[in-house]
Amino acid sequence: MEEVYEFLKKCGTFYLATEEGDKPRVRPFGVVNIFEGKLYIQTGKVKNVSKQMQVNPNVEICSFMDGKWIRLEGKVVRDDRYEAKASMLDANPSLKSMYSADDDNTEVLYFENAKATFCSFTEEPRTVEF
Repeated sequence: MEEVYEFLKKCGTFYLATEEGDKPRVRPFGVVNIFEGKLYIQTGKVKNVSKQMQVNPNVEICSFMDGKWIRLEGKVVRDDRYEAKASMLDANPSLKSMYSADDDNTEVLYFENAKATFCSFTEEPRTVEF
């Protein structure tokens, strides 16, 4: 999981795929955090992406850097605890201008049953599960 976290942090931008009805939806994300041994992402509850993940929590992330890419798939679980939100905001201070750990909008979600595949054009794919 640490390797996945480091890759996503170094990329800066990664793309999260959800579904809405029978349509795929993909958008850029930029923050991850590890809290209590779990990999977290963050969004706002008012956003469509949040609503999509509540209907179908199976998501996939893809990111590319230096000729390598990662595909991370799994189920996301909302964690409404103040401590989880505060940890995300402390690890990503740029979010504090838009979100607060005690507002009704900040949403943090952790991956459950995740599988990350590291790929490149020159190496065999390698999978990590957590």
